[in-house]
Amino acid sequence: MEPTQTALIVPIPEAEESVGRFRASLDRAAGWGVPAHVTVLYPFLPPQQIDERVLTVLRETIAGIPRFDVALTHVGWFGDTVVWLAPQPDRPFRDLTSAVWQQFPETPPYAGAHSDVVPHLTVGHDATKPVLSHAAETISAHLPISTAINTVRLIAGTPDVSPWRTVCELPLGATPQAPGERFEASAA
Repeated sequence: MEPTQTALIVPIPEAEESVGRFRASLDRAAGWGVPAHVTVLYPFLPPQQIDERVLTVLRETIAGIPRFDVALTHVGWFGDTVVWLAPQPDRPFRDLTSAVWQQFPETPPYAGAHSDVVPHLTVGHDATKPVLSHAAETISAHLPISTAINTVRLIAGTPDVSPWRTVCELPLGATPQAPGERFEASAA
């Protein structure tokens, strides 16, 4: 089946060891092949609208955000039905979402369902509170989880029907230099 949706995500492979077994049973996106991640923008454009022009705008927009380091520092909740991990700092994720949304205003985050988009890595949802609490308590013992964020991944798929696949990886920009630091090109 041809994909019907796309999303922009930041995969967090360093979290898989801690969250993978819980996501496998508590986050249906894991069953679609979507890795542990922080969402930049979902839903993005329909797959048939992804062309070279769109990819060029995405590459340029995402390259405008510098690479950054992040740590998943604590467990958060949306009500009693969604447990997630909080990235700190979260500002670079907010900047990514805002930058892409400004370029593609027809794609509001989560289709406009939330007034404040909170960057997060979903562990599980729509299970009983004790099951989600157990996941939260177990994962808390493995925090913080630190990682370097270098790319955004464009993925495509059909929820609940077919596996999601990577369309492309989009690199973030260079890390800003500290004041007084000189850039020196290395000989290849």
